[in-house]
Amino acid sequence: MQPEYRAPKHTSAKALRSSLILLLTAFIWGIAFVAQRVGMNYIGPFLFASLRFILGALFLVLVLILWRKPRDGGQTTTDNASERLGDTSIKQLIKPGVICGCFLFMGAVLQQVGLVYTGAAKAGFLTALYIVLVPVLGMLLRHRTHWNTWVGVALAVVGLYCLSITETMSIQPGDIVVICGAFFWAGHILSVDRFVGDINQRDVLRFCVVQFFFAGCVALVLSFVLDRFFVVNVFDLAALKSAAIPILYAGVMSTGVAFTFQAIGQQGLPASAAAIIMSLEAVFSVLGGMVILSEILTGREAFGCVLMFVAVIIAQLPGKAV
Repeated sequence: MQPEYRAPKHTSAKALRSSLILLLTAFIWGIAFVAQRVGMNYIGPFLFASLRFILGALFLVLVLILWRKPRDGGQTTTDNASERLGDTSIKQLIKPGVICGCFLFMGAVLQQVGLVYTGAAKAGFLTALYIVLVPVLGMLLRHRTHWNTWVGVALAVVGLYCLSITETMSIQPGDIVVICGAFFWAGHILSVDRFVGDINQRDVLRFCVVQFFFAGCVALVLSFVLDRFFVVNVFDLAALKSAAIPILYAGVMSTGVAFTFQAIGQQGLPASAAAIIMSLEAVFSVLGGMVILSEILTGREAFGCVLMFVAVIIAQLPGKAV
């Protein structure tokens, strides 16, 4: 039986908390673009995706185990059924977890394949086009969107362009793959908004474990066949060792931590507003390049960053739904 869907209550205090959580999520994802790009120098995109998702799931399982340590004189607080770790049983989380896992798998794999053929900055811009797709697709699902969200979307797209595209815009095969991935990222945001609702945070972690394991297992199976188009030896131990740090960051931080923060953060904001905040990953990827790689921020990129932050602020203002 599927958990009953309850629309999130977007109170002011909860919205502020959610905005800060999603801001941290965007920061982690921004730095992850560097890790994903480096990882592609050593292993195939499907193997990279599978390892990051399985590692992220295992990390959350460890968190749940530690969360359930005996309390109050050594007595555990689990329910009678062994499969239950909180208010919602694992069986009830399988269907929403698999649905969200499908979108997660497609978005991540298409982005990873696109990074083989296009630059990280351009891929970040094209991926972040989900900020336009989320409110558009949301309207088809009868979501109400405020006018200020549309203004924020418009400013964010201009800001992303200034931030990420430094030469004449041209569409390459890798770019088309990343754009296709943006549709699935939008679908993932909307599906998380649909299923997470007001479930407690332990249930959010279990939900994320399900979607991560599903996406990771599918990617692992496909890596045996499809990664041969990208690397000579799919399971090269030396290559895996060289890609260990990018895999660890993408698995623990970008997947285990950030996607869980996404699910928690979306409980307090409409999907369209949440998408604008998460699109700041493009800003943080540029700022991360300045700090980690000693890159210089141009005036055009600085203007793009300002527009992005203004877009986030406008999207959070109270407004009339349209």
